[in-house]
Amino acid sequence: MRAYLSVFRLRFRMETHYRGAVLGGVICQIFFGLILIALYRALYAGAPQSRPFESVAAYVWLQQAFFRMLLSSDAELIEKIRTGGIAYDLLRPLDLYCFYYVRILAQKWMGSLLRALPMLVFALLLPKGWGLSMPSSLPALGLSVLSLGLGLLCVCALENITMAFTMKTLDQRGIQAVLNLLMMLLAGNVLPLTLYPDSWQKVLTLLPYAQLLDAPIRLYSGEAPLSAAAGVMLLQALWSALLIALGMLLWHKNQRHLVLQGG
Repeated sequence: MRAYLSVFRLRFRMETHYRGAVLGGVICQIFFGLILIALYRALYAGAPQSRPFESVAAYVWLQQAFFRMLLSSDAELIEKIRTGGIAYDLLRPLDLYCFYYVRILAQKWMGSLLRALPMLVFALLLPKGWGLSMPSSLPALGLSVLSLGLGLLCVCALENITMAFTMKTLDQRGIQAVLNLLMMLLAGNVLPLTLYPDSWQKVLTLLPYAQLLDAPIRLYSGEAPLSAAAGVMLLQALWSALLIALGMLLWHKNQRHLVLQGG
């Protein structure tokens, strides 16, 4: 366990070195957040929806703040798979899946945190109808943070499943494009899941993609009442455990039949 904690700390610190990328990410996501808010304001002006606009604005800003959590990947691992450098990692006295799971966990957590904090401060300072509203209650805020942690575990498990397929294909672009498309559509990044028909939401909220950011945002805004918080987080934990188990199975199978490329 001490070795994995050391790996986590090293990767965590490494993310703090890319200050230019952090600044560029913050500016980019603020820009897209303002564009999306303007589009949804126009939608509500033409056809008012049942959901209050403040909850939609909060949904947009929280999605944009933690956008990196969804789409960042371990470029070093991809390069090692492509060149055969992953062979050296087989010599480590660690479980290879857990080693890279801890790395991507630290990368996504720290990368998201550095971008999210200034973005959320900016969004809270915007006028009503444009900015981020306060959480429905203090308990809702605490539960949403816990739920965000479970969502992070889930998205890291999905990332490592993608890497397992990359070991077979040697090119992550195809499977990564499919995964990114599914996350953009089914995690609520393109269109908040709360704006889908209620019958659709009953299905979409059960899928693993909704556990990433949609579940924490619903708890934050009060769309999911406090009485339902235990069920929401239990579903997140079940999906995380299932995806981690599947990823470990795929990685261990790949290690038994690993064909190295490069030279």
